[in-house]
Amino acid sequence: MVKINELKFDKDGLIPAIVTDVNTKEVLTLAYMNKESLEITLREKRTCFWSRSRQELWRKGETSGNVQRVVSITADCDKDALVVCVEKAGPACHTGQESCFFNPLYVEESAKPFRLDSLYALLLQRKAEMPQGSYTTYLFEKGTDKILKKVGEESTEVIIAGKANDKAETIYEIADLTYHVLVLMAQMGITVDEVRNELASRHIIDHKVKQEKMTK
Repeated sequence: MVKINELKFDKDGLIPAIVTDVNTKEVLTLAYMNKESLEITLREKRTCFWSRSRQELWRKGETSGNVQRVVSITADCDKDALVVCVEKAGPACHTGQESCFFNPLYVEESAKPFRLDSLYALLLQRKAEMPQGSYTTYLFEKGTDKILKKVGEESTEVIIAGKANDKAETIYEIADLTYHVLVLMAQMGITVDEVRNELASRHIIDHKVKQEKMTK
């Protein structure tokens, strides 16, 4: 394990900290820490940075509520930069974006990754703007009962495809079901992170149960 006094801070006493999302692996922001803010981060298990513009300590989420719980901190090979892996509660960027890095300079079309978070964000946009001719708009216009009916129908389709042992059709129907579940989540104000956190809590419980069984 690396110790703080082994890290190489620059002439201003700062070290760059690249913050990433523990669930999506997305880069959220690039901030800076000094020794004090790093010590606070380690002690409180939530990110605290040094604001170069305000020349003061900055606890992420102190005013916005969008705190970042620290999962791990790793130094690079030269020990002059950090990667801070976090579980975030809300957007990382002051603009409301999930990540500060949302201005693409170049993206190869074939390299664009699909993310549930991106689809969910699009559904929220559809709900806010309600563009004409959109199937998603149609679902939101019809309301919760219609959305629940579609979730039920798609669940049945998954069961039928799975029972037939048709892998390709099952994948297709699971994709349909996933889309409609995300629409329901958007309708009810349930975020992807909330579902992730619920699944993560179950994983922790399962891990503890396994450990307990092993010690008996």
